[in-house]
Amino acid sequence: MIRVGAVEDAVPDAVAPRLEAEFGLEVRQMAALSDPAYAFDARRAQYSSVEIMKRLLDAAPPGAGRVLGITGRDIFIPMLSFLFGQAQLGGRVALVSVARLRQEFYGIPGMTHRLQERAIKESLHELGHTFGLTHCPDARCAMSLSTNLQQVDTKDAVFCAACRGRLENSRLGAAEQ
Repeated sequence: MIRVGAVEDAVPDAVAPRLEAEFGLEVRQMAALSDPAYAFDARRAQYSSVEIMKRLLDAAPPGAGRVLGITGRDIFIPMLSFLFGQAQLGGRVALVSVARLRQEFYGIPGMTHRLQERAIKESLHELGHTFGLTHCPDARCAMSLSTNLQQVDTKDAVFCAACRGRLENSRLGAAEQ
């Protein structure tokens, strides 16, 4: 896990143990990358998730199976107005932005535990994509698509039985290679 710019300790400290529990893999927190000014799009006043993910891939230590970046910057891709996160489907890199997961973004007083819960759910979701999981129709599953905070808050911080089975099959297939 790599912070991209400033992200308070409470977020990765909450995310790491949940990722370890759900994926059964060790999570190491790597040195943070600097603020992603290189990815800033002045026209949109947001940061390109693709450019940040390229840097994450370059920063990945040799032998790292997956790399999760967490940023406090508001991210986008050209076809969407914002993203909670993005990942390479079946790839190595995922990125989660906590910018719009914060209640303060919407003018509501912040709650650290709510931000942590949301960051955990979106981190599970994006890393799930790196293992080949696609969006799940079960609104409670961590792999369900979230385009607003209500959808993030509705889903659970675990995979449904179907996605859990696909994850296990994906991990078994990777271990056999």
